[in-house]
This record gives sequence, structure tokens and C-alpha cells, in this order.
Amino acid sequence: MVAQILTAGKRGIHSAAQAIGYGEIVAFPTETVYGLGADVLNREALLKIFKAKGRPADNPLIAHVNSYDMVQRLVQNIPADAVRLMEAFWPGPLTLVMQKRPEVPYEMTAGLDTIAVRMPAHPVALALIEACGQPIAAPSANRSGLPSPTTAQDVFSDLGDEIPYIIDGGPCSVGIESTVLDMTSLRPLILRPGIITIEMIRNCIRSVSNYEYHPQSDEPVKSPGVKYRHYAPKAKLVIVSGSEGGVTRKILDLVSKDIDRGLRPVILCYEESRRHYGADSIVLGSKYRPETVARNLYWALREVDRRGMDTAYAEALSQKGAGAAVMNRMLRAAGGHIEEA
Repeated sequence: MVAQILTAGKRGIHSAAQAIGYGEIVAFPTETVYGLGADVLNREALLKIFKAKGRPADNPLIAHVNSYDMVQRLVQNIPADAVRLMEAFWPGPLTLVMQKRPEVPYEMTAGLDTIAVRMPAHPVALALIEACGQPIAAPSANRSGLPSPTTAQDVFSDLGDEIPYIIDGGPCSVGIESTVLDMTSLRPLILRPGIITIEMIRNCIRSVSNYEYHPQSDEPVKSPGVKYRHYAPKAKLVIVSGSEGGVTRKILDLVSKDIDRGLRPVILCYEESRRHYGADSIVLGSKYRPETVARNLYWALREVDRRGMDTAYAEALSQKGAGAAVMNRMLRAAGGHIEEA
């Protein structure tokens, strides 16, 4: 099988919706990353997602909807705070974890009694859900562990021999996955940070906190992107943290040592520091506008591998606002490997 790349018009969306109705899996764009979609209630189709991605079976999926009515098909006992958040941030990159209805399959939720739901802010995704007439389950459309795809070509590179269709909706505007908020706790918990920040959520419902997952724990998780190493290039990635001058000197020293060992290193930096590193460095965006870094991050991590590099050194980013989400992805991509300058 070789995936056919469809244009994002009515005909392409109709073909993709038909395939989902027949129990196939289809890649489609959202504002965050490209998703790998299947019928939420079709167990065999859901299993195809796990097989195509090489995804662990205990990693739950996110259901994508285009209306409150669709939420009610999947969720029971919707909290009042969840309704407030939907009104404030949907469509948009916020996923809410709530109590599932009994008819939602085991495969969708990794056996949990909760389900993660969001409404994407992308016209193609919303049109596809409308054409299907039901919610679509969709994790990122990549091999598990690799950087998430932000273009149709990224999807084709990873899954082009596994799926029938990829809808090409152009580059994703956000570039990292949605914020995931657990609404079933006594106090809502951010399970995965995203562009919708804790400060933005507190302006809406006030009471919210961050969740800390401990890798040694056997505790089941309610959100994807929490338990496993994710977003990683094939090259070894190291994050370097410290003062601006110290980070520059540390990275240049690490690069020099790698070259002496016969390795091919590359530097991931920001617009403000590129002058220190030369034209071959990969610019992530502006450190003062973390949303630009989020938009470019997965492209940059894939570019490291496209260049055939052995190692990559990235400057740490302030974890204020959206920077927290970017650093979450960078640290997971690096397997937690951080050097202090």
C-alpha cells in the first residue's frame, strides 16, 4: 500500500470520510499536528492506529469532535467547568479528560473510565468530522517516539506504506500537541502542557494545577504524551541550560569535541543567538515568542535527521507561558538529557 495524498477540498474530504466509514485509518491536518484518524467506536479501526504507529496499548487516544452534541455522545456527567473551558477555548488546542460513556471502546481509552476530547481549530479537520457524522479518534500521524508531523510529507515519510489516504492541509499553525486537562480530579490537572497555558486556564476556571509524572511509576495515565519518550530525532539531542554566555560557550565546546571524535553535530538556536553559531545552525524561532518555537520545533527535529547529523545541541527556553510546553517537548525529545553551562 502507498498512501494517496488528497487535496483538502470537498472531494478529498469525502474520500477520506468514506475510508473511515469502511474502517480504514486516514491522516488529516489539525492546527496542532497531523492526526491519524479512525472511527471512535470501531475497535478494529482503532487497533489499526496502534499497529501503524507502533503505539503502546496503554497509551489512550484523543477523540476529535465538531460540536457539543458529539461530546455528549462520548461523555457523561460533563462538569460545569468543562463547559466554561469549551466556550472559552474551542475550537482550539485544548483537550479535556472526562468520564466516558459505557459504549466507548476499551481500545479508545486504554481501559480507563475516562476519555480525552477536543474540538480542533482547523477547517479541514472540522469538515472531515462533519462528513463522517461522528467523532474521530486521532493521535499524531507518526511512528511512535518520532517527532510529530506538521506537514503531509512528514506523514508520508513515516506512514506512507501503512495508510490509504493523507489529506494535505498545508503546514500546521501551532506545531505542538494540545494542552490536556484532566477534569475528573478534585482539582483540574494539566496532564500535558500546550499553547493554552495554565495562566489562560486560570483566567477561566481559576482552580488548576500541573501534574508531575514519575517515570518509575506504574500508574496508568489519562493522556498521551506523558508516559513515554516522545518527539525524538534519531540523532542524540542534548539541551543546554544556563546563562546566555555560558550556554553559547558550552555548546561550542561540545560541538568542537564531537567534531574531534568524527561526529556530525548541529546546533538548534534562536533568532537572537544565531550570530554565535554560524549559517549551518537550525533556527527554532524567537526566544521571546515561544509560539514561533512551537511552530518550528518538530520541523527542526526532523531537519536534524534529514541532514544526517549524529548529535544536536539545543538552547534551553524560558518556561514562562507557552515556553513550558516547548521545553516539555524538547526535554522528552532529549530523553531528559540536559547539560548545565
